Amino acid sequence: MNNKKKNMKQTWIQYSIFGAIALVLYATGLHTEVIGFAQRGLLETGLMNPDVEEKTAIAHVNNAEPESLKGINSNPEASFDLQLRDEEGNIVALTDFKGKVIFMNFWATWCPPCVAEMPAIDRLHQEMGDEVAFVMLSMDQNFEKAVSFKERKDYGLPIYELASQLPAMYRSTALPTTYVIDADGKLALTHKGMADYDTDEFKKFLKSLK
Repeated sequence: MNNKKKNMKQTWIQYSIFGAIALVLYATGLHTEVIGFAQRGLLETGLMNPDVEEKTAIAHVNNAEPESLKGINSNPEASFDLQLRDEEGNIVALTDFKGKVIFMNFWATWCPPCVAEMPAIDRLHQEMGDEVAFVMLSMDQNFEKAVSFKERKDYGLPIYELASQLPAMYRSTALPTTYVIDADGKLALTHKGMADYDTDEFKKFLKSLK
C-alpha cells in the first residue's frame, strides 16, 4: 500500500512538472517553436514535400520547344497585383521581381509548421538567393513579431507584410502555403502545408523555371 501511494505521489509530481513547463511555454509563446521543432522530424521523412519531378520534366520540355509549340503544358498566369511592405517600411511591388523565379511563402510566427520549415527555407535562400527572389510574407497581425522572430533566429530571409489586398489566386486557408512563379510569370507550384525545400530535387525544379 505504501509503495502504491508513493508511486501515485511520484506520478502527480511528474504531471505537475509537465503542467508547469507547458504553462511557461504558453505564457512565453515558446510552445509554437517547441511544436515546430518536433515537427521537423516529420519533415525529414520527405512525406510532406511537393512532388516536383514531373513539373521539372515539363519545364525542361517547354524550354526546349520552339516558340510556336510552347504553352501546351503551360501553367496559369500568376497575379502580380500585390503590394508588400518590407522590414524598413518600404513598399515593394511583386512586379519588381518579374523576370526572376519567385519563391513566395505565407507564414506566421504562431504557426508551428511554418516555424518547422523555416530553417530549410533559410538554407535554400543562402544557396539560391542570387538566382531566386524570396518573398516571405508574414500573416502576423503585428509585423514586429515577425521581424523580432527573424532577428532572434538570425535568418537572412527577406520578410514582408501585406500592403494591399491579396489577389484571389493567393487566398489560402492553410498556413504555411508556398507559391513558386517561374521567370515567365506563370504559377508553377502551389503547395499547402509544410515541406523541406532544401533538397536537390527542389533546387533542380527551381533551376528549371529560369
